[in-house]
Amino acid sequence: MTSETREYDDAMVALLDAVWGEGYMSPGGPDEIRMIVEGVALSGMTVLDLGCGTGGITRFLAETYHPARIVGIDVDAGLVARATKRAAEADLGESLSFQRVTPGPLPFADGSFDVVFSKDAMIHIADKEVLFAEIFRVLRPGGIIAAGDWMSSIDGPFSADMTYYVEAEGLGFGLASPARYRSAIAQAGFLDIRMIDRNEWYKPLAHREHDAMAGPLYDQLVARVGKAFADNEIEVWRALTVVVDSGELRPGHMRARKPDN
Repeated sequence: MTSETREYDDAMVALLDAVWGEGYMSPGGPDEIRMIVEGVALSGMTVLDLGCGTGGITRFLAETYHPARIVGIDVDAGLVARATKRAAEADLGESLSFQRVTPGPLPFADGSFDVVFSKDAMIHIADKEVLFAEIFRVLRPGGIIAAGDWMSSIDGPFSADMTYYVEAEGLGFGLASPARYRSAIAQAGFLDIRMIDRNEWYKPLAHREHDAMAGPLYDQLVARVGKAFADNEIEVWRALTVVVDSGELRPGHMRARKPDN
């Protein structure tokens, strides 16, 4: 199940590349990816990267873990075009591909993948129950979901600070609590569900990102995206630090296994 969101335009991609590293559209870089997939057999497997963005993480997985095939998908045509171009420049061969998908059921047959990976993209899909049912469907028996995502502390109404941040960000968030994620994963039929909260890790990092944007990175951001856009995103990041500090917005990891039969 995929969902349409506002496109990440050239300015947004350039800003995220500057803050998080080229091809990374969420925090933590390679270390965070290694943590999400730690202990998951990827070598020789068929992997789906759900919400691949500009493909930096997909390429990292291909280069580091050598799956037999990895497919990155996203609803944003511009992001998929960037991912495809950057992959061609990296000359990673036919094992890596990117595909633009439309909102709705995943365009793959039942049991197509050994592993479904996602990093901070499922936030854009409001119906978590349908999402995990689709992930369950496209996994082979014994297959693994290994993912990270942005979550809210509760499923009730947002605070004023969270409302301000979500509106300022403007990227079509469908936030849900860790409890709802766990419930949706279990409802889909997965076993061995594991949730890891990463908020304490991200709290100081979010402040360092904001301070870098307003300080050492500022001139570079202005050169890349213009002063008005840079200033707006610095304010968005300030609002982000407020809700991360309060715990209302919190990143986390999840892992689960489809039964063998």
